[in-house]
Amino acid sequence: MSSTVDQLVAREATRPAFDEVYEVHFDFVWCALRRLGILESSTDDAVQDVFLVVHRKLPAFEARSTLKTWLFGIVLRVARDHRRRHKRKGNKEPLTTELVDGAAGPDEHTSNNQAWRILDRLLGELDDDKREVFVLAEIEQLPVPEIAAILEINSNTAYSRVRAARQAFEQALARHHAREARTSK
Repeated sequence: MSSTVDQLVAREATRPAFDEVYEVHFDFVWCALRRLGILESSTDDAVQDVFLVVHRKLPAFEARSTLKTWLFGIVLRVARDHRRRHKRKGNKEPLTTELVDGAAGPDEHTSNNQAWRILDRLLGELDDDKREVFVLAEIEQLPVPEIAAILEINSNTAYSRVRAARQAFEQALARHHAREARTSK
């Protein structure tokens, strides 16, 4: 009995506080949601939804995976829910309320914005399954076994999906370059 109590006390002592999780992982959550197809106008709401779930479930976190892996599982489910909700409401164009980054010059700012728009467009060409594994593997740099754990799939299936997602992304990139070549003539 005392060993069970000792385990519970040890687990409680190593569990991070919600404020710490929020502070350390806010940027990760925000960027992951954007890469998973959440519109910029909805990202703040989605981040809030993620951290509401984290706040509710953090006491039950058992550290069977890394905190980042556990957190990304929540991000993935929230992103899926937001994309479904967006599809049900219709594909209305959001109002753009971009703020100019004071640190970057106009050319750099324009170039960065264009690169992010291209990446978002290319990711948007992937189906949801491919997009999720591509973001996890290529952008978040998670190892495939962790991806399999997050998606609750077999490791071999995860490797196969990552390979298919990379091929689909390469094809989307090739189509983008072909379109660019046609328009620059």
